[in-house]
Amino acid sequence: MPVKELKDLQEKAVTESVTKLEKAEEKAEEKAEEMEEEQKEVNEKSAEYNKKKQNFIVRTTWTLVMVLGMFSILFLGPIWVIGLVIVLQILTFKEIIALSSRPAREKELPMNRTLSWYFLLTSSYYLDGESFIHHFKHFIFVDKFLSPLATNHRFISYCLYVLGFVFFVATLKPGYYKMQFTQLCVTHMALIIVVFQAHLIISNILTGLFWFLLPVGLVIINDIFAYICGIAFGRTQLIAISPKKTVEGFVGAWGFTILSGFLLTRILGEYNFLVCPVEDLSISVFSSTVCEHNPVFIPQSYRLPPVLGDLISQDFIVLKPIYFHAIVLATFASLIAPFGGFFASGVKRTFNIKDFGDTIPGHGGITDRMDCQFLMGSFSYLYYETFISTHRVTVGSVLQMAVSNLSTAQIIQLVNALQLFLHNTGVIDAETYASLSETL
Repeated sequence: MPVKELKDLQEKAVTESVTKLEKAEEKAEEKAEEMEEEQKEVNEKSAEYNKKKQNFIVRTTWTLVMVLGMFSILFLGPIWVIGLVIVLQILTFKEIIALSSRPAREKELPMNRTLSWYFLLTSSYYLDGESFIHHFKHFIFVDKFLSPLATNHRFISYCLYVLGFVFFVATLKPGYYKMQFTQLCVTHMALIIVVFQAHLIISNILTGLFWFLLPVGLVIINDIFAYICGIAFGRTQLIAISPKKTVEGFVGAWGFTILSGFLLTRILGEYNFLVCPVEDLSISVFSSTVCEHNPVFIPQSYRLPPVLGDLISQDFIVLKPIYFHAIVLATFASLIAPFGGFFASGVKRTFNIKDFGDTIPGHGGITDRMDCQFLMGSFSYLYYETFISTHRVTVGSVLQMAVSNLSTAQIIQLVNALQLFLHNTGVIDAETYASLSETL
């Protein structure tokens, strides 16, 4: 073989070897890159898993803390539960007005946040004062200091509000009118959404802790089962503002909430401490509470439809009416109250924030937990007053009418007439009657 051909073959062999070696190196590099990508993906998934695990642990821990705290406060009595609602109201109000007050702080606008808090105090004084006056007439209208405050409560509240209005107008700063009026509007929106509805929740507590715990429990139960049913069966998106919510989770939670509502009503309805209206703020779970139950807690007999009666071989069933009302409350908690959460989601998207705050680790802000509760609490109050409340004349209502509408001489005349009535009916003897008459 000629030397030239041999040399060409050698060069070709070397070239092929180099090419094969380069391809092998390229494959090795590609393999290494693939392994690196896979490892990176594994690390990212591991980090994401650990993050979710840590968040779940924190969220669960604080959920247990909140549940234990709630029961502890409940055992202490209604005054502590009212205190809890007021604290939650203040924190929620703070988170909402913070959405629009930051630019105002940066511009150093005068009296900006101060006026927001002033309107909060004024509104709370008016609304919660109305509740306490309504439920404790028998105590307030016989007190020398509280009676004139209660009699003139609405006028005093109006004057306080007008004073805030005057301060707002006096602090308007040229060039910042739009910002200041925006803050005023946000403040009043928060007063309606938060303070007014918190006032109705406090009224529910004074009506009986049952009317506070049942709505709260139904919302919590619905939230839990909406999550479970959504994970298990969720396929169809429910609403665009909250993409993770599904129709299947929404409907499934409705059914489970109604069933759970029966059980919750059965448990809560057994205790006078929860069912009886609050007449003494100092009571606790260890106090002996006795009252005349609202008719909805008294078992009644209902005739069954013929088909159902033949099926179970009985014509009547004995049941407390409260169970029928529980169905309505559970339905509202399932189908309407969640829209309070959707509304809150819309607000967060408007201001481009994930949560309203970080007050509760793993849960966000107070507003993130209370968005549905406020709507549920206001509905429960109006439903109770419309369909359940028994409006009767009480000592407190008569006392309020007398103190508010009669002169001192007329009140003395009324007392003398009542004493004469008690004497004529034999409740007090002649000697006691004479002694009382001499006193006046």
